[in-house]
Amino acid sequence: MTEAELTAIRNLYARFPERVAHARERFGRPVTLAEKIIAAHLTPVDQPWERGDSYLDLAPDRVAMQDATAQMALLQFMNAGRDKVAVPTTVHCDHLVRAQNGAKDDLLRALDENHEVYEFLATVSQRYGIGFWKPGAGIIHQVVLENYAFPGALIIGTDSHTPNGGGLGMLAIGVGGADAVDVMAGMPWEVKAPKLVGVHLTGELRGWTAPKDVILKLLGILTVAGGTNKIIEYFGEGTRSISCTGKATITNMGAELGATTSVFPYDERMEAYLRATRREAVADLANQYAEHLRADPEVERDPERYYDEVIEIDLSTLEPHLVGPHTPDLARPISKMKEAVAAEGYPDDIRVALIGSCTNSSYEDIGRSAHIARQAKAAGLTAKTPFLVTPGSDQIDATIRRDGLMDELQAVGGTVLANACGPCIGQWRRLDAKEGEQNTIVTSYNRNFRGRNDGNKTTLAFIGSPEIVTALAFAGKLSFDPTREALPAPDGGQVVFEAPEAPELPPQGFVFEESGFVPPPADGSQVVVKVDPASDRLQLLEPFPPWDGNDFIELPLLLKAKGKCTTDHISPAGKWLKYRGHLDNISNNMFSGAVNAFTGETGRTKNLLTGEYGAVHEVARAYKAAGKRWVVVGDSNYGEGSSREHAAMSPRHLGAAAVIVRSFARIHETNLKKQGVLPLTFVDPADYDKVQEDDRVSVLGLAGLAPDKPVEVELVHADGTRDRFETRHTLSAEQIEWFRAGSALNCIAARNRK
Repeated sequence: MTEAELTAIRNLYARFPERVAHARERFGRPVTLAEKIIAAHLTPVDQPWERGDSYLDLAPDRVAMQDATAQMALLQFMNAGRDKVAVPTTVHCDHLVRAQNGAKDDLLRALDENHEVYEFLATVSQRYGIGFWKPGAGIIHQVVLENYAFPGALIIGTDSHTPNGGGLGMLAIGVGGADAVDVMAGMPWEVKAPKLVGVHLTGELRGWTAPKDVILKLLGILTVAGGTNKIIEYFGEGTRSISCTGKATITNMGAELGATTSVFPYDERMEAYLRATRREAVADLANQYAEHLRADPEVERDPERYYDEVIEIDLSTLEPHLVGPHTPDLARPISKMKEAVAAEGYPDDIRVALIGSCTNSSYEDIGRSAHIARQAKAAGLTAKTPFLVTPGSDQIDATIRRDGLMDELQAVGGTVLANACGPCIGQWRRLDAKEGEQNTIVTSYNRNFRGRNDGNKTTLAFIGSPEIVTALAFAGKLSFDPTREALPAPDGGQVVFEAPEAPELPPQGFVFEESGFVPPPADGSQVVVKVDPASDRLQLLEPFPPWDGNDFIELPLLLKAKGKCTTDHISPAGKWLKYRGHLDNISNNMFSGAVNAFTGETGRTKNLLTGEYGAVHEVARAYKAAGKRWVVVGDSNYGEGSSREHAAMSPRHLGAAAVIVRSFARIHETNLKKQGVLPLTFVDPADYDKVQEDDRVSVLGLAGLAPDKPVEVELVHADGTRDRFETRHTLSAEQIEWFRAGSALNCIAARNRK
């Protein structure tokens, strides 16, 4: 940690006493941890603050970007009129490394395949004062936890799992690239004031139960939409029984709840992690200001007075869980999986078991998995299924190799992948299953949407803790319960696994590996940013045109999406990641995973100009060529999942005027606003059913668009009949200016030109 970074932390902590006292006076009551951190970052201090209603302007301490989303974010920043980022910023090359053969070969191939993208990211980082983490250095969230996270901070990151940092007591929030551009350009970051969900943890984890099981249990309670526009704040004596990295696992997967972020109070486990990662000075400061890095004592004594909702979880009785398939909130205890396999007809044979990722690649995680592997080896067992291991960072990789943990996993059949996201985000060249072949995989990852891991929509992905997944790799059966059942041993006996154990931190300390980091020069003004005009992977951006001042009249309905329509459905990753820096090319995947409500087909829709059916992006391009903008209609929790702003930028690029849905996921709704697309929700969700395939859609009264004012929508049906209904929006006054200007970036650029 640099002296400048330490000074910034001192200055932030020095603000806490006054800001927290002001918040207590303002609300006339004790305050929660989330409220304390928000109060310390408000700019200005006295702005309106009503949970679930006000928009807050905040000043984040840092921005972090992974390589897939950083491309578009930095292409936008280049148009913002700034010579240097206004806050500390880093880029992490973790998403573009494709898993296939193993760490060494996969990384070499990635360096070759992605050379021009890495060169762009390296040079644009040097040009604008951004720290650059090379390919293979680690997954963004693990690297941030090891190097940049600290209690009481506010960080935003262009990845939905940025809340991983909440395990170290900070508000770490996933955003789209345009939000990151705001902050890098010196603007406040705007977010709807979140409601607060308090999760009271009692007891302590024991036996097979892992931190992962806390969030899997909570997903079963709240569902994937239950955290929308809310902060999940953990409290109670149970929090102190969970390691810092275990807490990070829990907050990481808060993204699956749709939560703004999740956070734990500062404690001795966080202090130990800070000291183990060479941040003793930060630990000393955190101890000095510890009372401000936890909720006030009255909150824990009477939580119903301070949180909008309180959930109780007894860690002592919590069972290990698996969630899935196809959604992370279909949660079952491992003891119920045999029954589920029989009742649901899930393929019982596990084809691949995968551990690691940004969610579960800590020293403790790998150590508990290695304990299972040691027991298996002693009994003569090897993995019955391919067993893939993804370390989270160079630091973790080097440490577990030194301590022999990697050797123990490899000795029973494990294959070590690069320190990158790989199969977690679809960067997996899987050769053992054909497209359309139903099969079962188990992972310790965070998402399991259809096609998410391997591009195969019929793969059934189940998520559990690394130790449960490791044990299942030796059984080869989804129905196996390692906490209660035995496996046959080669000698004819029975193998009963002991509950896994491992230290939370390496007894010999971490092996610190910093060769993957390139700091920015003091002056990067002479650095040339490398973008080949002929590239099919990188494309400089042209500003989107401003609103023309007119209502949207009888625009064609491009698509009515049915059911779950995540950002994976709107803009899939996998093979498309290579085009994340080329807006026009990546737009060829637009809505390719969305289900047409009228036909049940995936990725196809009717062209109202010709009456013929085609790929959604082709129909959108036809409308654009004809000078027509268009409208999309969606279902509930539309835009769930990854923060990828391409799911908003591609529609904007190809002509989207408005998206009308039953409800939005938070990040995607913001991304649409940033790009000048009007996001509307049905006042009456049943109005979704009024939308017909051949409809033309009018959005009326836009000249009077104002905060909290409903917007009228009219459907003109093919038979000439009409339906009118009201929609609502969540646009603030400033966000309405984004719409009028054509995008938030247009507003920033205009201000910086003055």
